[in-house]
Amino acid sequence: MGVRAHVLAIDAGNSKTDVAVVSSDGEVLSTARGGGFRPPAVGVETAVRGLAETVGRALDSAGLTSVGHVSACLANADFPAEEEELARALGTRAWGASVTVRNDTFAILRAGVTEPRGVAVVCGAGINCVGMRPDGRTARFPAIGRISGDWGGGWGLSEEALWHAARAEDGRGGPTALSRTLPAHFGLPSMHALIEALHLERVPASRRHELAPVLFATAAQGDPVARAIVERQAEEVVAMAVVALTRLDLLSEPAPVLLGGSVLAARHPQLNDHIDRLLSDRAPKAVPQVVTARPVLGAALLGLDRLGAPEGAQERLRAHYGV
Repeated sequence: MGVRAHVLAIDAGNSKTDVAVVSSDGEVLSTARGGGFRPPAVGVETAVRGLAETVGRALDSAGLTSVGHVSACLANADFPAEEEELARALGTRAWGASVTVRNDTFAILRAGVTEPRGVAVVCGAGINCVGMRPDGRTARFPAIGRISGDWGGGWGLSEEALWHAARAEDGRGGPTALSRTLPAHFGLPSMHALIEALHLERVPASRRHELAPVLFATAAQGDPVARAIVERQAEEVVAMAVVALTRLDLLSEPAPVLLGGSVLAARHPQLNDHIDRLLSDRAPKAVPQVVTARPVLGAALLGLDRLGAPEGAQERLRAHYGV
């Protein structure tokens, strides 16, 4: 089998990068894992240089210097212009004869479906949604935070919980157990102490994401404010999914809605059950399912799609990743 028959699959997120070299018949020839991919923080060239070490290990292990196609699903590729810039940067590395760059949410979608058709909502640190059809049509959102209309994700949920807890303690808002459970997570006696610790960085800002599970635990104990925050997150997930289904003309036919990312993959009953209820009302033919497969599988499947690989290749690849 020639080099041109291979796919270099890259799933690069903010915290880690997974790489796989896959043959056109679905055999995984090698894998490698590296650090996060953050072009906004370090610049495109520096971020791509960071990928090079991980990609180099994968290619060396497979006994290759290049492949036929590079299928890269990258964090922070939020606009087509960013995908094009990143594709050019990867192209200069000569890792493959051709390069396709997509937002990393597409990897989660493709990992969860047997054909490139459906919608995926990812709720991890942030929130994003994409959809695709086999004819190449896609639906997507900028998903860069509040300026693009987004709400939620682990960071957003933590911020919202802190806001309500602070106001509950000082009297500007109604009571909520969050004013006790959030500071207790860090061994602190009050929201005032937690606010001071966060402001003075005695509790690093990077640890705020730890408060999302505390929010869900507090909601599960029946706290009305915490429950309302969780239910709003369900509303946001379903709103994105329904818009994407509508844009792709999938609302009137059975279509998968994949739920991925750390918040949704945790399967918090209040959140996921409420999503199911809302979808059954607003998109009754949608088929929701939680995706826990590694996103690099989706990047590899997108590469096999590009090569026109047979269905058996996809099955072999899926079996390798246990799905």
